[in-house]
Amino acid sequence: MVKNLTMQILADTFRRETLVWKLKLLDAASMFANAHLHLVQAQTLILSSGNDQILPSKFEGKRLRKKLPKCEVRSFKDNGHCLFLEDGIDLVSIIKATSFYRRGSRQDYISDYIPPTISEFNKCYGVNRLLEVIMGPVFLSTTEDGKLVRGLGGIPSEGPVLLVGNHMLLASDKISLPGQFVHEKNINLRPLVHPMMFTRLRDGLLPDVSVYDTLRMMGAVPISGTHLHNLLSARSHILLFPGGIREALHRKGEEYKLMWPEKAEFVRAAAKFGAKIVPFCGVGEDDFLKVVVDYNDQVKVPMVKEVLKRVSAEGPEVRGSVEGEEGNQDFHMPGVIPKWPGRYYYYFGKEIETGAEELRDRDKAKEVYAEVKKEVERCIKFVKQRREEDPYRPLLPRLQYHLQHGLLSQVPTFPF
Repeated sequence: MVKNLTMQILADTFRRETLVWKLKLLDAASMFANAHLHLVQAQTLILSSGNDQILPSKFEGKRLRKKLPKCEVRSFKDNGHCLFLEDGIDLVSIIKATSFYRRGSRQDYISDYIPPTISEFNKCYGVNRLLEVIMGPVFLSTTEDGKLVRGLGGIPSEGPVLLVGNHMLLASDKISLPGQFVHEKNINLRPLVHPMMFTRLRDGLLPDVSVYDTLRMMGAVPISGTHLHNLLSARSHILLFPGGIREALHRKGEEYKLMWPEKAEFVRAAAKFGAKIVPFCGVGEDDFLKVVVDYNDQVKVPMVKEVLKRVSAEGPEVRGSVEGEEGNQDFHMPGVIPKWPGRYYYYFGKEIETGAEELRDRDKAKEVYAEVKKEVERCIKFVKQRREEDPYRPLLPRLQYHLQHGLLSQVPTFPF
């Protein structure tokens, strides 16, 4: 009905001869463009509307995605033909979120990065506000003199700072951490993440990279030695999870178990720039989700095992040369069941200085690496014990507190 109404409006606006002429012109232009698509080698971004009543933008976007070798598509399912004239569409934000802004011929994740504006930040984290209330995150940090304080007061304000911690289930730690650093310290964290959030080797079953646009907008960088070096050189605050997806997609009974590789390369990289390493932990996943079907269960089914191999081949490797479980892991989705919500806790331990000694001596670097790992484990043990004393660990007492003191109020926690 809507399409018929649109055609009637066009017929009332233009004479028949004009419409025929325009359609022939459009047909000739389409034939010319389609004949030259193979010549386009530049990186392209297609923005298509899912509710376009005049042109088949959605289907055309999918077609061009297959025709153009370096093409990405962002679909706006609720928008119409005049995309840029509609509310909520900001072309600059789209270009930033898709990593299409650059100063040179190649993407530089450090010099090309533009921190989100206040409106962009609020839009990115607006969808997380309900989750924040449910999670009720507690942030604790350690000052230089060893004092434990509420909030991020113990985190060095001047970089380079390397924040090293454990990955919670499904990488849920990325929900609260970047936002808290912006709110409390006005610091844009630069999380080092798996490259599959930026690129695909081939199309398949993995989620489209567009689902990670918010993370890229907030400063995520594909993990590599070069990018770590460049971030340290830029004196950034860097978020690093050495356990990678092996920790984020862990098996049953592996909550808060560190699965770090043996090499201590991030210590030597930090030492080159005299960076401070801040070990930290995240605790609370076991209050929200329980793994009931893990990777070991899935690979027992031959058909599922084959699918996981194909899915893993869609994304780039990170640790292909690392042997054992800490090496490159198959992508999979653990089967989980929800639990009655508890609370998330983040505890930042005392900072560790690095310098020339760790850079020159590999054995000394290994000692620091072991110290960082031991401190993360200590933080995990401390929080797991002390959260038992938190009267606001269950969800209902926190909701009652918010009703009495306001939604933005800071809910108390265990004494320290």
